[in-house]
Amino acid sequence: MLRKTFLSSVALSVCMSLAMTGTGSPRPPANLTAAQIVEKNVSAKGGLQAWRAVQTISFSGKMDAGGKAKVQLPFVLEKKRPRKMRIELVFENDTAVQVYDGVNGWKLRPYLGRRDVEPYSPEELKSASFESDVDGPLVDYTAKGNKVELEGVEKVEGQDAYKLKVTMKAGQVQHIWVDAETFLEVKVEGTPRRMDGRMRPVSIYLRDYKAVNGLMVPYVLETAVEGNKVTHKMFIENVAVNPKLEDSLFARPSPQPETQATSK
Repeated sequence: MLRKTFLSSVALSVCMSLAMTGTGSPRPPANLTAAQIVEKNVSAKGGLQAWRAVQTISFSGKMDAGGKAKVQLPFVLEKKRPRKMRIELVFENDTAVQVYDGVNGWKLRPYLGRRDVEPYSPEELKSASFESDVDGPLVDYTAKGNKVELEGVEKVEGQDAYKLKVTMKAGQVQHIWVDAETFLEVKVEGTPRRMDGRMRPVSIYLRDYKAVNGLMVPYVLETAVEGNKVTHKMFIENVAVNPKLEDSLFARPSPQPETQATSK
């Protein structure tokens, strides 16, 4: 479960620029197109120009790991244009690392007894290619080559939400639910996870949002796997917009010594 929690945290990173739903949602406005919904969504999140000004962003906090007997592990997630991403997860005296430099990805998982650096799998590379986007798939979606379609209105935690189908330039598909009142994301489709011998859908819910430099950032993200009653949460404690992040931070990491955790 620790391995799955760590890997899924990268999938969660695609939601870091999203914002939460309000309360008491009315019926959704009629006759809105997908393009109009996205335009309202980007405006509600801080505006196109504000997001274009974000070159780097960093998050730190704690995330759930384990099954019913959960523990909370410290993590740091860092992203830099164009499409660079790094996440560190501290477990006991070790630090697990996953890095994507925009083309290649590597992982270091000492909690599994693997202290050598391993390359990303083809599936992980495919996911990282869009998860590493600083501002998510809706901001500047046409310039990124993404296609957005409206698939209808559904309830998300009791509120009406527009269900959008986003097809990335490289062919990946993700569904995003936008609140019908606030026009901010309330749910995103995560990377499917294998459980009981088959792949299960994953949903990520966004809550407890706060303004950071004029941008809305979720401070609690909850991941639910279909058929599993146990959910896992990521708790954001600190967010930094445009911190100085050297390119070397996103290069292939060094193997970890047996008796010492990696650190920056």
